[in-house]
Amino acid sequence: MQDRALRMPDAAEIAAIDAQHFADTPLRPADLLFVFGTRVDEELRAETAARLWQQGYFRHAIVSGGITPGADVSECTLIKAAMVQQGVPAGRILEEHRAMNTGDNVIYALPVIDAALGLANVGSVICLGNSWTARRYAMTLQRHWPEVEKMLLTVDGFGVPRHLWHTHPDFRRRVLSEWDKIEPYKAKGFIAEWP
Repeated sequence: MQDRALRMPDAAEIAAIDAQHFADTPLRPADLLFVFGTRVDEELRAETAARLWQQGYFRHAIVSGGITPGADVSECTLIKAAMVQQGVPAGRILEEHRAMNTGDNVIYALPVIDAALGLANVGSVICLGNSWTARRYAMTLQRHWPEVEKMLLTVDGFGVPRHLWHTHPDFRRRVLSEWDKIEPYKAKGFIAEWP
């Protein structure tokens, strides 16, 4: 059986993905930056978070990500350290070190956020993650924390404009793999429609 993520999408599928999957939103200052853990582009994630901090886009952040196979420290530890090195005050960054997937990121982070800030005190969140995962970050947050306003900013280090994602083999594979998860994940109740 061929891996569906290795397919070459047709023009209609490319247009659907461009319109529906890549869902970066306009940003405005938020109460919280939710940094989803990653095994790739950690420095880019931290640089982006630091730029948002310097521009006044958040008051607190949470970094969520556990220890992945072959690693000695959690994604959270790596990304937080890089954010601090880039100028984000350590005391403004909450930590979650157990998550092994996007659902875990949200499920494990919510009690940390609640204990430190109170969920009711957070009215808006900027989700920061990989471009290929795209709207699934906010959809996962929507499933578990529907009350909060969600904004989305995604980054990647592929070196090609996002609208040309389908021309880069690894970018294409990652996007198609994530795109194919949306409907099954909705059916299983892992994510909720957003926006």
